[in-house]
Amino acid sequence: MPVKMVLNSNAPSGTVPVKIYTEDVENSALQQLKNIAQLPIIHSHVAAMPDVHMGIGATVGSVIPTVGAIIPAAVGVDIGCGMNAVCTSLHANQLPDNLKPLREAIERRVPVGFARHKRISAREAAAKNLAAGADLLFAKHPQLLKKLRDPRETWVTQLGTLGGGNHFIEICLDENNRVWIMLHSGSRGIGNAIGQHFIQLAKRDMEGHVHNLPDRDLAYFSEGNGHFDDYIEAVHWAQEYARVNRQEMMKLVVSVLQQHLPPFTLESEAINCHHNYVVREQHFGRDVFVTRKGAISAQLDQLGIIPGSMGARSYIVRGLGNAESFCSCAHGAGRRMSRTAARKRFTRDDLEAQTQGVQCRKDKGVIDEIPAAYKDIDQVMENQRDLVDVVHTLKQVICIKG
Repeated sequence: MPVKMVLNSNAPSGTVPVKIYTEDVENSALQQLKNIAQLPIIHSHVAAMPDVHMGIGATVGSVIPTVGAIIPAAVGVDIGCGMNAVCTSLHANQLPDNLKPLREAIERRVPVGFARHKRISAREAAAKNLAAGADLLFAKHPQLLKKLRDPRETWVTQLGTLGGGNHFIEICLDENNRVWIMLHSGSRGIGNAIGQHFIQLAKRDMEGHVHNLPDRDLAYFSEGNGHFDDYIEAVHWAQEYARVNRQEMMKLVVSVLQQHLPPFTLESEAINCHHNYVVREQHFGRDVFVTRKGAISAQLDQLGIIPGSMGARSYIVRGLGNAESFCSCAHGAGRRMSRTAARKRFTRDDLEAQTQGVQCRKDKGVIDEIPAAYKDIDQVMENQRDLVDVVHTLKQVICIKG
């Protein structure tokens, strides 16, 4: 344990097993996992985390080890999406009774949703280290210029911005009532453009034998392919952009707290971890590319962040280096229902009831993020007790959504 299910245990040669850390998996996700397991590039097996659910092509919550190849759609279009968290020296009794002005102050400082910084110089220092890579990307792939409005400005002005959907900024309290800052975001518009561009290229490259794929979205680049090195270069740049984006947002949130709260220090080094990314690692005797699509690295003693929904607990964890999971764990609670289904099923009253005690938006625009649309985070944590140890348990008091 805690592997709960194994698919393809008696499958014919050429199909690897799928080891799943939950029994709560919808049929569509199971089919996606079976599809991935049929690819000739998979090494050893596929691992599915306790928050697994249907994605596009590849299942969210899957860990996919590939030999000499990468599946762009498995990495996805929110390249480098992930978490950032830091503990402060503040305690709950130092927060104001009314948290709404603090939430609104953060929303004014950090652009959310489709908003971006108005001045190109807003995050100039951070952008400088990324600029050469951006120029190279646009020169090599001019198609990217067509996928963004004001492309050469957009990537700069979106640096240090939140985005929408399930991305968030939260102020949380831990088990000792210490105040934490936690946020979730990715590579914004430029990452999306890179992802779309290379997913299309992979499909085009495999047109001659795409009929052999169980799903067109599983088209992949193999080493030696003309676009393979270009994708490696682009995806690594986007992953670094995502990391810096979170880092810049964290600075902005800290500056707001410094203006509105008593003097404080940051008690620990910030944890900054991707959960939609690809990296080269060694597993089961092979040098492989590991794609974690909705999963985080949980190497031995490595710290990570596993958020719940906007009304549930979140966890700071320490990896146990479990080889069978490719040293990985869940990236969150995982969706139980689609956004459309959630909007049809729940009301604003439901949202208010399920986010009681949390200072957050409670309008119809975020009903699709209602806690009941997600799996039970505590059950997710129970299912991965062999993958991570809990270091801190957090509960949000402010949640900002785009």
